[in-house]
Amino acid sequence: MRTPDAALMAGPEALARFLETGDEVLLDGVFSAGEDVVILENFPPYGFHGQTGLVQWRALMLRHVAAMEELTHMFERAQDFAVAGDVAHFTLPTRWTGVRDGAPFEELGGWTFVQVREGEGWKIRSYGWAVLSFAWR
Repeated sequence: MRTPDAALMAGPEALARFLETGDEVLLDGVFSAGEDVVILENFPPYGFHGQTGLVQWRALMLRHVAAMEELTHMFERAQDFAVAGDVAHFTLPTRWTGVRDGAPFEELGGWTFVQVREGEGWKIRSYGWAVLSFAWR
């Protein structure tokens, strides 16, 4: 089975590192510059659309992850990978561990990504996050 190469994984990896660190510089050039950016998340307002939505998502995501400590991710093997011209899609199972409200947790979820080739690189046009399991450890 084919899997995303390093160029396609650069965006998701930078996104995950942003969540771990809160360092907004990591997001520079990660998302598409177009107005068709769409993010689906598990916190209100759940859907973020266009560049204005991306700005709103950043602020809310920073607040969301600020409530956690020791946040780390581990990607599992990408699923459902396909490329059609300048558009790529794959689902990336992701395991998060961290501490919230003083209690350790583990969350398994799936990110489904659509990326577009812009210039010389791949940019995230959309992602949706789905929690598959969550447990306090």
